Amino acid sequence: MTLSLNTSKGMWSLAVLRVSQTTAKVWVGTLFHTLRKPEQACVELIHPDGTRIRKDIGSKDWQRPFRYVYQRFYTTIEFEDLEPGTHYEVEFIRRTDSIYRDIEEWQVLRHGQFDTLPASLPVAGERPFTVALGSCFYAHRDGGQAAGSYRALYERGPEYARPHVTFLTGDQVYLDIGFDSLSFVRSEIRERVADDYAQHWQLLGSVLSRGATWMLPDDHEYWNDYPFYDSLIPTLLALKIDDVRETWTKASEDGVRRIQQSPRVETFSIDELSFCMADLRSYRDDERFLPDADFKKLTDWARGLNGPGVLVIPQPLIVAPNPLERNLLSYRGQYKRLLEALGSTGHDIVVMSGDVHFGRIATTMLGPKGGKLVEVIASPLSNLTYLDGVATSTAELEPGPFPHSSIPIPGWTPSEVKCSESAAVSIRKGWLLSAYPRDRTTEHFMTAAFQRNGQGDVNLKVDAWRVRDRDDANLPKRDFVTFDVTLT
Repeated sequence: MTLSLNTSKGMWSLAVLRVSQTTAKVWVGTLFHTLRKPEQACVELIHPDGTRIRKDIGSKDWQRPFRYVYQRFYTTIEFEDLEPGTHYEVEFIRRTDSIYRDIEEWQVLRHGQFDTLPASLPVAGERPFTVALGSCFYAHRDGGQAAGSYRALYERGPEYARPHVTFLTGDQVYLDIGFDSLSFVRSEIRERVADDYAQHWQLLGSVLSRGATWMLPDDHEYWNDYPFYDSLIPTLLALKIDDVRETWTKASEDGVRRIQQSPRVETFSIDELSFCMADLRSYRDDERFLPDADFKKLTDWARGLNGPGVLVIPQPLIVAPNPLERNLLSYRGQYKRLLEALGSTGHDIVVMSGDVHFGRIATTMLGPKGGKLVEVIASPLSNLTYLDGVATSTAELEPGPFPHSSIPIPGWTPSEVKCSESAAVSIRKGWLLSAYPRDRTTEHFMTAAFQRNGQGDVNLKVDAWRVRDRDDANLPKRDFVTFDVTLT
């Protein structure tokens, strides 16, 4: 068998979607309409000793990422019986026609790599368990900067900053930006959504193929303030037409469920440190941000913690009422019950989020049992530009007491929220005639390193990395001083 590289490699995708201690799930295919399905293809898992495990892909295995768009295709491959805490590589390969009948020629379309989850939480002196966090990626002026910075840190950065997994917490695509949003034609709506995904997944390829990536949607995977369509934004007025809204909804749902494969509520644990990823956007209605069964799964996770918890959600938990669009506080019943569940054990909770176009770490008390809340917001990976440049933002450093006074909880006393410029991502000044007329937060992502300290508790260190600024070693520059906290 002969191997060769493919000249259209950038139009193929490989994403490592999930890992556990012993399994991995890999997404392969293309979101571009110009490529045809391989008649023979495979994904090969490469062990550290060079041994390869091959999973073949037949023509019937390919699926459509969008139910009414026929040219694009994907499939997922799962590997089992892996070793915990081990580095693996994967290759997406297809067979091509050779001019020589007796020679099999195979092309490597995409390459990826990942680590399985460690069997136990690393201790001092060992490489910590590190997650990357980012959100809000607008492709227009990125030019590959976000993925390039991530790749450099993953491959050449300091050991503590090399991510095992990545959480992308919303607005991985902006489907509602631009005047083409006004189209009333079903096929144009579907093709625009598909093309946006193709462009964004191409630019994010070096993130998606390095370490496992959990993706949670926020509103721009659908439209601003989804699922509501009472906005007066001119480009979204077409949503008031039932047929347009139904077509747009189905196409965007396909992107979230088939491409991002976002979980409703999903958990994993490393010793007593437990992670929960919850989609608090896709299933909203007038009264709830999650259906009752899924909300119970979320609160049962919180009430069952026997150590620190990490809650990964697409919008911040420390919020005030927003008169312009809905946030989690708009759902007062579930919001209150979620806070009660998070504070029920007295263990510390880390919330990882995005959405708000600023980066900030804030801490406060979490109810009367002594737990604390550490909220880590990383946003944006790439700022909106031009007309949308007015949507940029800078960190709110005086958010007021938590919980907000509109949510009284028996036994809880509202506590001061501590945040400062030393734990907020830096600001870039706006210029009226530029793509960014308002001040904006520097484009960035964060890494959070978890490790057991000498006293047996969990230590967390958070760093922010500038996407568009590199140091002399061509690594992303650190933004603020490392944030260091002990979790119990």
